[in-house]
Amino acid sequence: MKLKSLTMAIALAATSASTFAAEQEGFYIGAFGDYYDASWKNMREQAGLDVNESTGWGAELGYRFNDYWSARLEYADLDFNAHDKVLNNRNDIDGERYGIDALYHFGGGPFYGLFGLKDIDVVDDNTFLNAGVGYRHFVTDNFFVNAETSVYQGLDKGYTDVGAKLGINYFFGQKSAPVTPVEPAPEPEIVPVPVALADTDKDSIPDVDDKCANTPMTDAVGSDGCTLYEDTEVTVSLLVTFPNNDSSVSQQYLNDIDEVATFLKEYPDTTVLLEGHTSAVGKASYNKWLSKKRADAVAKKLIADGIAEDRITTVGLGEERLKNEANTAKAHAENRRVEAHVKSIKRVKVLR
Repeated sequence: MKLKSLTMAIALAATSASTFAAEQEGFYIGAFGDYYDASWKNMREQAGLDVNESTGWGAELGYRFNDYWSARLEYADLDFNAHDKVLNNRNDIDGERYGIDALYHFGGGPFYGLFGLKDIDVVDDNTFLNAGVGYRHFVTDNFFVNAETSVYQGLDKGYTDVGAKLGINYFFGQKSAPVTPVEPAPEPEIVPVPVALADTDKDSIPDVDDKCANTPMTDAVGSDGCTLYEDTEVTVSLLVTFPNNDSSVSQQYLNDIDEVATFLKEYPDTTVLLEGHTSAVGKASYNKWLSKKRADAVAKKLIADGIAEDRITTVGLGEERLKNEANTAKAHAENRRVEAHVKSIKRVKVLR
């Protein structure tokens, strides 16, 4: 359907609705995100082509005639997923949708039903009737958001599809003041008016009781108006492995050691214990010495990264705590290591 035809259709809808008393009327424009679930198999215009779901965007122009009725023009730019079974490949196909909808607002409220006529151009033109439901919510007097879903019934090929939209709109009209009969003025009545206490930072704590002015809107606050915090445990771990009878630190572990150094700098009250280990191969006394040497080698890297020596403790455990007790080359490789686990407590804001 061409845009000119849609314009004529909405003009007719406007004429037919002119008999309603317009308590709220005016134009609105909007933009929306669009999802369309199509299941078009073996389209005649291109043999072996299946067209599936689409995501896209669109724009609409509408008019609110009164509390109950409105109408709109719609354009959507579509991006369909397609499967060509002849070439056995998948690709995207661009499409467009033009349409017109009439909306009935239940009780003049935020929920509405809709029905309309759409022209969808993908490979060829197809005409659809659609019907659905939606909800709109005014964020301000003029801006509103809406969400809706519709069922589409093809008139040309009998397709039955579903779609959904999520949009934001600007309303140019305004509510007119209700007309009420003039009645005699009642006797004046003196009514005490409660005085609202000032709350500058909108945290529900009056300024007179607020000890922390201008707290962020995202923060939960206590009865004194100050941000609430909770303690959260944060940790970092390190595992460095070594070749047989070797205590040199491989280049592949430097980034892991830098990560531990960064953690220690971020939490200056923490310390680290580096535990050196060996496999069960060799004398226990030699393994004790070698494991301490390995821990000291990792400690030197941390010191080179700017960590104070008095924050680092090293210990050589030799073969006392084998990670893998099997007598295999793989087990021995797992046991030749230095391990560290650092914990700290971090105070984080409680959000509203």
